[in-house]
Amino acid sequence: MLDRFKVVGGASLKGEVSVTGAKNSVLKLMAASLLAVGKTTIRNVPEIADVEIMSELLTRLGCKIEYSAPNGTLNIDVPEKLGHRADYDLVRKMRASINVLGPLVARLGEAEVALPGGDAIGSRGLDFHLKGLAELGAKAHNEHGYVIAEAPHGLVGAEITLDFPSVGATENIMTAAVLAKGKTILDNAAREPDIVDLGNFLISMGADITGLGTPKIEIIGVKTLTPTDHTTLPDRVVTGTWAFAAAITQGDITIHNCRPSDLEVPLDKLVLAGAVITTTKDGIRVKMDRRPKAIDVATLPYPGFPTDLQPMIIALNSIADGDAIVTENVFEGRFMFVNELTRLGAKIRVDGHHAAISGIPQLSSAPVVATDIRAGAGLILAGLVSDGVTFVEGGYHVDRGYPNFAEQLQALGADVSRVD
Repeated sequence: MLDRFKVVGGASLKGEVSVTGAKNSVLKLMAASLLAVGKTTIRNVPEIADVEIMSELLTRLGCKIEYSAPNGTLNIDVPEKLGHRADYDLVRKMRASINVLGPLVARLGEAEVALPGGDAIGSRGLDFHLKGLAELGAKAHNEHGYVIAEAPHGLVGAEITLDFPSVGATENIMTAAVLAKGKTILDNAAREPDIVDLGNFLISMGADITGLGTPKIEIIGVKTLTPTDHTTLPDRVVTGTWAFAAAITQGDITIHNCRPSDLEVPLDKLVLAGAVITTTKDGIRVKMDRRPKAIDVATLPYPGFPTDLQPMIIALNSIADGDAIVTENVFEGRFMFVNELTRLGAKIRVDGHHAAISGIPQLSSAPVVATDIRAGAGLILAGLVSDGVTFVEGGYHVDRGYPNFAEQLQALGADVSRVD
């Protein structure tokens, strides 16, 4: 396996990139397709490892999958008779596998889904998911490493308030409630663009949903849903990664097929760091012609600064002019990335959920290990501003979220390759 990235420092990234569909949306759309018998088409699907894993999971449940890589079109043919068990060997590879829970309970009245794996970024319990399904009338519990949910007489609408605007819990409750009897009101719901995309997908299938993009979502259950044809929204995290890549390497990157309105806080932070950002017909251009200024950031649920871009802001601050504090309010395990970045010479001190960073002009090369998707991307960007050759192990993590990352970096002028 070519599971390492070899990164030669000294690059200034310049050129154009195009963003594909959002990983954090398309995986949930794929799971939601289980709600309707027949062929659903999802377009603008990225060619990433997580899509392959979810495709295999749906195949084992009885679906037929066809994927066309050149244009990113995914056809999912859902049978009348579905399986209800998602096994550990697949679910352990990807957190989003838990999103089949809501659709399976809604359609079949039962589901067994292995406790999920995925990125090592901290504890992400399923309490909110199980509590929400229980309030809809399901009996849900953990047993022998599986989440087991049963609702043999169907689900019933309820008023549900989340203690935290969990994205996954909001998605599972939404996809369960669309076939429940009566009205469901979900308070303190997640507001991410991916939630809105999933909601619009469900509406196109015949669901009755209002309040998307607000903390209060209302769902009136319907008896059946029908297959649909839907185009996934652009990936805001990949967009943000390229924007930070331009700023970190003092480059000039035009990013096509993106929605800057989904990234207002991160782009404002980049402007404060000294970047010049202009809008184009289908995206943005990010240019940085000097060493960036250090900027303080606190991650928050949308519309705040996304936790998925935390490694990129830490990488930027590590070579910035000045000192900065980055506060992680979503996933405590994100700072595992810091241990690897300090191997490249970064001056970072972690205290609880705060990281104090003192910028230095240049990092030094060293072997490092990616512990999750975004940490992998952040370490590769840090390697681009090191003084030699950096090897980033755990390249499969990056493959889960970034299609053809090495090739895209090469097109921007970087000396990055995959090695054995």
